[in-house]
Amino acid sequence: MSVAPGWYVDPADPDTRRYWDGEGWVGAPIPVDATPPEGPPPAEPAVAPPAPPAPAPGPVSPAPGHPPAGHVGPAGPGAGPPPHPGGWPPHAAPPGYAVPPGWPPGAWPGRPPEPRPHGLPLAGYGARLVARLIDFAVVFALNAAVNGWFVWRLAQEFRPTFAEWWRRVERGEMTSEPLPQPGAQAESLLVVILLIATALWLAYEVPPMAAGGQTLGKRLVGIKAVPLAADQPLGVGRALRRWNTLGLPTLLWYCCGLGLLLQLLDAVSPLFDHPMRQALHDKRAQTVVVQLPRTPAPKNDRTTPPGDTP
Repeated sequence: MSVAPGWYVDPADPDTRRYWDGEGWVGAPIPVDATPPEGPPPAEPAVAPPAPPAPAPGPVSPAPGHPPAGHVGPAGPGAGPPPHPGGWPPHAAPPGYAVPPGWPPGAWPGRPPEPRPHGLPLAGYGARLVARLIDFAVVFALNAAVNGWFVWRLAQEFRPTFAEWWRRVERGEMTSEPLPQPGAQAESLLVVILLIATALWLAYEVPPMAAGGQTLGKRLVGIKAVPLAADQPLGVGRALRRWNTLGLPTLLWYCCGLGLLLQLLDAVSPLFDHPMRQALHDKRAQTVVVQLPRTPAPKNDRTTPPGDTP
């Protein structure tokens, strides 16, 4: 994962723009508001190094333990990284990013750029939430069609309990007498409902994610899940591992809502993950969610030069 070659604002001088070849800055800077040329800048002519000054006659021996005057260290002038421009503190560079020449390894001038896995920006939290809500609506509709009869039967098992509770509320009765217990089939029906709901979610999400990284919700919003290692389909194994972390806890709703709590933690986890915005299910499957371009970018179109630091 690296910064794509192109013209970017120079972090050392925000008023200029320079060309980044993927490994370092090349060529002379241009004003930030100027339109950059196509491709990299022309090669600069080699400049002969200045001749060293003639030594002064009669060198004076330095005092023991002190370097001679003008001493710049064993590596000569310019050794070591230059000071950070503008006093910016160094930040850790994201994995896979090359830093500008002269900077300490693993450091980045100022705030590191946002990662762009496979050249695509990360999906925003709002887009991911909308896509997930669309998917939940589809799964809910499937459950209403397949699970509806079992839910109705479960409601009949709980009907005496709810009716007695409501009667006491209306009359304001304060009694320690326990409410009638649900029917004998209530527990079995609840287990069947959760099994069917989990199976429907699995059948809805895993196959399209394995083939193209998109459910219906992701396709409508324009986002996609891709592996971190390579831009390729997730495959059944990775898609199943990704779904297990979020979908499988549905079976634990039977345990005092424990499964719902785990799913809520997974849903909000991207808010606290930086810089890749991975949810817990993304981390388990080694995936990341990216925003797809809304319209194909025209080739060789430099009318709007990029303005972000690489």
